[in-house]
Amino acid sequence: MSDEQNEIDDVWGEAMAEQETQEAQAEKESEQGAKPVELDDFNATEDNPLSGEERRKLDAILDIPVTISMEVGRTQISIRNLLQLNQGSVVELDRLAGEPLDVMVNGTLIAHGEVVVVNDKFGIRLTDVISQTERIKKLK
Repeated sequence: MSDEQNEIDDVWGEAMAEQETQEAQAEKESEQGAKPVELDDFNATEDNPLSGEERRKLDAILDIPVTISMEVGRTQISIRNLLQLNQGSVVELDRLAGEPLDVMVNGTLIAHGEVVVVNDKFGIRLTDVISQTERIKKLK
């Protein structure tokens, strides 16, 4: 074999070894699976104790179902262009590749996150949760 072919084989071997290392790491992470997140309890604090009536009201709203959605990006196009879309068409969004997704609850932004795959299912890892005061300001 020529020196050039040996060099190509060496580079190829290094690339394959690196890929195997990455795959082993990904497999190890997927075996661990998703871990449950502990959330703060909505119960009373020392500064703000809940009365029996307040606790009953809080319990009533905790069971209300909400719609949660993840938004990759948005764009506006005319109906003419919308009707021309077909399989394989590409629609440019207002986000750059790698930017975090928006996590929306009933249309209100509550967090940003990144896509993860756990046990062959898509999920989202929250990277930044919007503070409660900021969410209230956006409602007004």
